[in-house]
Amino acid sequence: MTGASDVFAELLDDKGYVLADGAMGTRLFALGLTSGDSPERFNLLKPGRIRDVHRGHLRAGADLVLSNSFGANAPRLGLHNLAGRTLELNEAAARIAREAAEAERRRGARTVLVAGSMGPTGELLAPLGAMTAGDCEQAFAAQAEGLAQGGVDLLWIETMSDLGEVEAAVQGARRACDLPVAVTMSFDTHGHTMMGASPAATAQRLGGLELAALGANCGNNIVDTEAAALDIAAALPDVPVISKPNAGIPYWSGNTFHYTGTPEMLAAHAHRARRDGVQIIGGCCGSTPDHIAAIAAVLAGERPAPETSEPLEWTDSP
Repeated sequence: MTGASDVFAELLDDKGYVLADGAMGTRLFALGLTSGDSPERFNLLKPGRIRDVHRGHLRAGADLVLSNSFGANAPRLGLHNLAGRTLELNEAAARIAREAAEAERRRGARTVLVAGSMGPTGELLAPLGAMTAGDCEQAFAAQAEGLAQGGVDLLWIETMSDLGEVEAAVQGARRACDLPVAVTMSFDTHGHTMMGASPAATAQRLGGLELAALGANCGNNIVDTEAAALDIAAALPDVPVISKPNAGIPYWSGNTFHYTGTPEMLAAHAHRARRDGVQIIGGCCGSTPDHIAAIAAVLAGERPAPETSEPLEWTDSP
């Protein structure tokens, strides 16, 4: 077991849970990112803004932050003519997150972990698409190499739909380095991923990969992501499980994108998820430091769990 894996396991043992961070991408839109931009380019052009997002989540109580590298694999970077800078962009993302984490560690005298975010390539694997498993593995290996060089504690393969792509990503990550690997799937289609994987199938197929953690993120709503995480926890009682839902359901109001989920809604989710065995809890799209602070207070027992729930679908502007 690597030292990084020891730190992750020790934090789980000490606290009983790990509070992960909230959104990066939706926060960057509030800080100047425009539609069509590469969020990863901000690692080089606007590193202070990335650091500010990390700092906000850490000051709110997060134990773990994800690097700004979700789309920093060569196929996705190629859409912005950045594929040749894969290593540089990932190393920068990891370094910025590490700097923020170390500053918080010194300030608060507590353990803070950095996870290297690795999102899907956006390509379909053969025979449905043109990407081979080998090419997919290589794309994730190159990304993992940059993240490892930048100083992440573990790799965090997230928002995945295709179990075959996950397997290639895990193989690529392990080819590049010996860091622990966590995986989350997005169950956004009637309890399944877009590619048809159920929580049960996810647990069965990925349960033997010796992952540091496995679970659900993003998704269609808080309720579905919570249910998927609990299904995985029931199937794999010895594997730490992640739940990182969006802050409710997105909607447009004027020219601004909003989410229906209040901090109280995510805090209520966190209470239920922790009670039912989920150990790593945070937020995904739309979640702010206010959401993370509300979760932190409930998980620490500093405030009672709010009695609130989220609607299953959005019908009108709140």
